[in-house]
Amino acid sequence: MPVAARRLPSWAWVTGLTAGAIVVVGALTVRAEEGPHPTASAAAKPSASASAGAKPAASPSAVPTAAPVPDGSGTGRRVVYSLGQRRVWLVDADEEARRSFTVWPGTVDPDPGRYTVSLRKDATTGSDGVKIEHIVYFSAKSGVNIAFSNAVDGSSPPPASGGQTGGIRMAKADGSALWAFGATGTTVRVVE
Repeated sequence: MPVAARRLPSWAWVTGLTAGAIVVVGALTVRAEEGPHPTASAAAKPSASASAGAKPAASPSAVPTAAPVPDGSGTGRRVVYSLGQRRVWLVDADEEARRSFTVWPGTVDPDPGRYTVSLRKDATTGSDGVKIEHIVYFSAKSGVNIAFSNAVDGSSPPPASGGQTGGIRMAKADGSALWAFGATGTTVRVVE
């Protein structure tokens, strides 16, 4: 005589599937915690250099490259921004440049000198109408706030059309690295 198959109630299936999903998410979380964590050196060590008169390419490389950190840029952990080279360095306390990259400056440059990161904002729309993220403010000049940022869509900014802008734009990966490095209070040294 055949035995009738027993069906599990639907709540048992849902409970089993939920428990399985929780175990999988927990295992993935443990694996993620054991993996690499982002730092200012998110990619390979710096290796290339740029000439003082060079302008950044239409889309700077996401791989960090570096020229030597400029003389007279201070000491200790800091962000160094060269107006002439249109380049930023993220320098750790051991005086080693962990990352360097080219940038697209706005129409208003900060004066050379020492500043500190005064405000950080996750995202907003820039004065040029471009959606930006990782905004790191450090100066103001002529009523224009000056900050590092990157476009949300990763695009480069179009040439300024007569307006005053203080945004110093960079590639998306570089914006993420600067955001992770440049907490409020971080020193920013602007050099010629």
